[in-house]
Amino acid sequence: MAIEVVLNLVGAVAILIWGLRMVQTGITRAWGTRLRQAIGEATRNRMGAFGIGIVVTTILQSSTAAGLMIVSFAGSGAIALTAGLAAVLGADLGSTLVVQALSLDLHWLAPLLAGVGVAIFLTSSGTRPKNLGRVAIGLGLVLLSIRLIVSASEPLRSSETLALILGSLSDEPMLALLIAALLTYVIHSSVAVVVLIMSLASTGVLSFPLSLALVLGANLGGAVVPVVLTSGRSPAARRIPLGNLAMRATGILIALLGLPWLTEVMQWIDPDPGRLVANSHTALNLALAIVWLPLLTLVARVLCLGIPDRTSTGNMGHPTNLDDDALELPTVALACAARETLRMGDTVESMLTRTMIALRGDDEAVRRAVQADDDMVDDLHEAIKVYLTRMSREELDEKESNRIVDMLAFATNLEHIGDIIDKNLMDLAARKCKHHVSFSTEGMDELEDFHRQVLANLRLSLSVFISGDLEAARELLRQKSVVRATEYGLVERHFARLEGRRPDSMESSSLHLDVLRDLKRINSHITAVAYPILERAGLLTDSRLKQSNDRQNNGALQSEHTSFRSSPC
Repeated sequence: MAIEVVLNLVGAVAILIWGLRMVQTGITRAWGTRLRQAIGEATRNRMGAFGIGIVVTTILQSSTAAGLMIVSFAGSGAIALTAGLAAVLGADLGSTLVVQALSLDLHWLAPLLAGVGVAIFLTSSGTRPKNLGRVAIGLGLVLLSIRLIVSASEPLRSSETLALILGSLSDEPMLALLIAALLTYVIHSSVAVVVLIMSLASTGVLSFPLSLALVLGANLGGAVVPVVLTSGRSPAARRIPLGNLAMRATGILIALLGLPWLTEVMQWIDPDPGRLVANSHTALNLALAIVWLPLLTLVARVLCLGIPDRTSTGNMGHPTNLDDDALELPTVALACAARETLRMGDTVESMLTRTMIALRGDDEAVRRAVQADDDMVDDLHEAIKVYLTRMSREELDEKESNRIVDMLAFATNLEHIGDIIDKNLMDLAARKCKHHVSFSTEGMDELEDFHRQVLANLRLSLSVFISGDLEAARELLRQKSVVRATEYGLVERHFARLEGRRPDSMESSSLHLDVLRDLKRINSHITAVAYPILERAGLLTDSRLKQSNDRQNNGALQSEHTSFRSSPC
C-alpha cells in the first residue's frame, strides 16, 4: 500500500514537471524571438526590466528559463547589470503569480485544455499552431497533476510514521529548508516544488510552519540553479545569478528567523493551507523586490568588485558563449552560437588584416600570430559545429532549422578562409622572405587595393550574417562579380608588365598571381553567406540573381548560383 502511494505521488509530480516543460518549450518555440526582443527593449531602465521579468516568467512559467534569457543579454553586454538584476527580481515575482493561478480550483479545465491542445496539435500543419497546442496540453497536464497529487497524498494523512517524521522535521526548519532547496535543484523548477508543497499542505499532510520553511527552501534552491548553470560563463553573465542568490538568501534568512511571527501573519491573511503556501511564496518575493530595487546600484557595484572582468589569458580558442544549458531554449541557444560565430569572424578578419603586413615585410612574429589565430578558428569551428549539431536534436521549427544550417555554412566558410590565409598566404609570405623577392611598386599597390576590397566584403558578410538584410546580401553577391572582374583586370596588368621585361615583376610573378588567386578564393567563401538569404526570398534563379524592375536597365548582374553550404573558387 505504501509503495502504491509513493508511486502515485511520484507519477503525479512527474506529470507536473512535464506539463510545465511543455508550456515552456511551446511558448519559447512559438514566440521565443519576440520574447527576446521584448526583453531587449524593456531592459533599458530598472522598472521596465522588473516588469518584463514578471511578464516573461508568467508566460514561460519558469523563472529559470526567463533568467537564462536575461543572462544571455547580460553576457553579451546588451543590458546593464542593474537592469538585469531588476529583471530577475521580476522573474522571481512572476513565478509566484504562476503558483497563485495554480492554487485556484481549476481542475475542471484540465480535460478541456488537454483535449483542445491535442486537437490543435494533430490537425495543424503550421509550427506555431502546433506549439500553441503543446502549450494547451501542458497546462492541462499541470492542472491534472495537482488533482493527482492531492488524491495520491490523501492516504498519507493517516500515516503515523509520516506524521512522526514530519513532526520532527517541523522542529528543524533549517533542515526542512535545505531538503526543499535540494529537491528544487534536482527538479530545476521552484514552481513545481511550491505546487507540490501547496498540494500536500491542502490535504493536511504538512503543518503551517513546516510548509513555510519548505517554501523558503524552494526559493533558495530556485536561486541556486541559475548560479550552477552559468558557472562557466563570463563574469558579466555570472554576476546576475549570484546577485539574485545573495539577495534571496538574505531575505530567506530573515524570514527563517521570524518564522513563528510570519506564520501567524500569513494565517491571519488567509487560513486556507493551500492559499497559505501560495501567499507566502508571493509575499517573500514581493518583499525582496520592494527592499532591493532601490539598492540595485549598490548591489551592482559590489558584484563588479567581487567578480571582476577577467583578463584575456588562457586558451583563446575555448568558446565563451556556447551555453550547454541553453540548448533546450532554441532562441537563446541560437543567440549563443551566433555570438561565438561572430567571435570567429572577428578573428578571421584580424588574420586577413595582417595578411598584407606579412606580405609587405619580413616579420616572422606576424606569421606566428596568424598561425595561432588559425588554430583558434579551427577550435571555435569545431565547438560551434558540435553545439549546433546537439541543438538540432531538439524539436525545431523551420526558421530555426534554417538558421542552424546557415550558421554551420558560415562557420565552415570562415574556417576555410582561415586555412587559406594560414596555409597559403602565410606560406607565400615566408617564400617571399626566404628568396628575398620584392613586388613591384605597382604590383604591391594593386595587391593592397584588392586586399582592401576583399576585407570590406568580409566585414559586409558579418553584417549580412547577423541582420539577414536582403539589400546587403544583394550587394555582397554583386561584389563577387566585381572582385572576379577586378582580379581578371589585375592579372592582365601584371602580364603587361611582364611583357615589358620588368625584373621586379618577373621575379615576383608567381607569388603575385598566387596572392590574387587566394584573395579571390577567400572572397568566394565570403559571399557564400548571401545565397541562402536570397534563395529563400525568391531572388535567385538557377544561374542568375533576379534584378528588381528599377535596376534591370542598369546592366545584368553576372553571378553563379553556387551552393550556400560550400563556396567553390
